[in-house]
Amino acid sequence: MDIFYMPLLCLLVTLLLSSLRFLFHKSKPGTGLPPGRTGWPVIGESLEFFSMGRKGHPEKFIFDRMAKYSPAVFRTHLLGERTAVFCGATGNKFLFSNENKLVQSWWPFSVDKIFSSSIRTSYKEESIKMRKMLPNFLQPEALHRYIGIMDHIARHHFADGWDNKKEVVVFPLAKNYTFRIAFRLFLSIEDPKQLDKFAKPFNLLASGVISIPIDLPGTPFNKGIKASNFIRKELVAIIKQRKLDLPNGKVSSSQDILSQMLLTSDDTQELDIANMILALLTGSHDTASSVCTSIVKYLAELPHIYERVYNEQVKIARSKAAGELLSWEDLQKMKYSWNVACEVLRLASPLQGAFREAIADFTYNGFSIPKGWKLYWNTNSTHKNPEFFAEPTRFDPSRFEGSGPAPYTFVPFGGGARMCPGKEYARLEILVFMHHLVTRFKLEMVFPDEKIVMDPTPFPTKGLPIRLFPHTSI
Repeated sequence: MDIFYMPLLCLLVTLLLSSLRFLFHKSKPGTGLPPGRTGWPVIGESLEFFSMGRKGHPEKFIFDRMAKYSPAVFRTHLLGERTAVFCGATGNKFLFSNENKLVQSWWPFSVDKIFSSSIRTSYKEESIKMRKMLPNFLQPEALHRYIGIMDHIARHHFADGWDNKKEVVVFPLAKNYTFRIAFRLFLSIEDPKQLDKFAKPFNLLASGVISIPIDLPGTPFNKGIKASNFIRKELVAIIKQRKLDLPNGKVSSSQDILSQMLLTSDDTQELDIANMILALLTGSHDTASSVCTSIVKYLAELPHIYERVYNEQVKIARSKAAGELLSWEDLQKMKYSWNVACEVLRLASPLQGAFREAIADFTYNGFSIPKGWKLYWNTNSTHKNPEFFAEPTRFDPSRFEGSGPAPYTFVPFGGGARMCPGKEYARLEILVFMHHLVTRFKLEMVFPDEKIVMDPTPFPTKGLPIRLFPHTSI
């Protein structure tokens, strides 16, 4: 029996030692690769990466390794991929400036699986198509016509969900607000029953997008795939009907972004357009609702900040006739309000970072980056770094006065060729939200120490209950 078990015991010991070497191996000077560790076999450091966000400290994963290995670049293993994490303004500049030269965009398998149902194209290819189409629809000039619609929706949103209430839970209300705007502007859907049909699937999709890609029943990834398939099927039906209605004049050619897409992309298949709309709805909905929620939190916590926003917004409100909607010119006057929103974006950025892929071997900061490696930049390496923002935990909108932060340090929308095309869209709906919020109410936190966690965007663990104190007059 001992003779039988001895080879098996030796094999187990060998496997254990190999795993330990893999787990604790660190790059040494002269090895070429950036310093760091690969973590556990297969899963790498993904669990810790996500765990830090769910504990409310997503920056800890980054700063711990910057301190231990290198403040410029370190090596890890995320989402099943060997990854070099580029840090600081210099790292951001390098990645943003070398788009399609040394690096190209890359999405985790979970993103490609959830957003791309076509066997002919990947999410990467569909994203390239979308970026070619979108600028015309999301430029400031094109968005002018949507400000009145946003204001109209905001008025009804606050009347329905906030007015005549002593206390509200902000996070679901903010999601409802951005959801209604997105579906109206992209698809002209306003019927509450239709909106309710999409609400739960979109929440499941968002949780599955950046998750460990385990496609088993009950996992966030599996639920995200099912939700995306349901939404995509509904969108294809809407697109088919719109194609019939446009030539007959049953709908306006300029009423929403879907109509404009169909008129400018005759050769684009319905499934491709459905995937584009799906990505747009997801991005415009979750990120903006997270920012709006965080804005309410900070305004409730910081009365002196609230007071300055209130004074700015009241001045605009008093310049309007009864029932007159906000205009482009009104939003340009909201300079301090936008500085406040930017400081929120710095401290609670809904986009924590993004991936690239090395398309050639190159050297960075003295270390070799092999072709095929995944590269990750993270907002926290600059946003919460005292090297770039003095007293980084202090809320200070004045950081954005004048010329603002140094280049490549404030990157909530990314940068370079890959900067988020929806930046201006987000600015408009955030400012419209702030206008109606502060001109209606003073605010007070119900739970002053409520924790904010990441999953995958920042959200309050209790939904952010807020006490409302209506203004008697403007």
